Amino acid sequence: MKNGGEIQQDSGVIAGRNAVAEALRSGRAIDKLCLARGERSGSVAALIAKAKQRGIPVKEIDPKKLDFMCAGAVHQGVAAIAAAKEYATVDDMFQLAQERGEPPFLIIADGLEDPHNLGAVLRVAECSGAHGVILPSRRSVGLTWAVGKSSAGAVEYVPVARVTNLASTLEDLKKRGVWIYAADMDGQPWCEADYSGPTAVVIGSEGFGVGRLVKEKSDFVISLPIRGKINSLNASVACGIICYEIARQRLGIKTK
Repeated sequence: MKNGGEIQQDSGVIAGRNAVAEALRSGRAIDKLCLARGERSGSVAALIAKAKQRGIPVKEIDPKKLDFMCAGAVHQGVAAIAAAKEYATVDDMFQLAQERGEPPFLIIADGLEDPHNLGAVLRVAECSGAHGVILPSRRSVGLTWAVGKSSAGAVEYVPVARVTNLASTLEDLKKRGVWIYAADMDGQPWCEADYSGPTAVVIGSEGFGVGRLVKEKSDFVISLPIRGKINSLNASVACGIICYEIARQRLGIKTK
């Protein structure tokens, strides 16, 4: 990346106060604003205010980590991570379901932090016919360039929305007739649930699973059998198994 603030194509990093200010002003999809810890001088306060106005997470990081992330560019204590694609809205997902003549089928990723996992979830969403993926704006990886690469192109076809309050979003979905299925321990077998109606599946984070409040607001808890010595599957693998059960039911494929 050059000192002028051009994007580094393999990471989507925009370095430097002027470059970041222009990216924010232009309305470019920004996944996250990163500041060197303790940096608040000069124009930084205005950048923070603009980011918050647009709902972009702001994160303070160690200056050495920022140096590494910017790969030698002059960052002036500020860098932005450009999103690989513009975020959609939940309404866009309902519109897509309507256009296809199908009941909504959504995936909610509750706190996934590994870009490879989210990329794999997007791939599952595209292949199984989901109408979109919903992410929380905090404590979750966003549409980074690494996610886009891991999705094997699915990021171009699957609407992804980022919401500020996941619990409130679940309430809104339920008001719109969507049944919420949280994938977690001690639930009913995943293949016994009826996914023929409007459906949203919640996949929990790699380390902590589905959050307590999100689980409480879900209508059902579904589980996959674990017969080995470890107690959980990779998040994207679990997502794939559940989503293909949804696809099987919706396609009317009978088991023998």
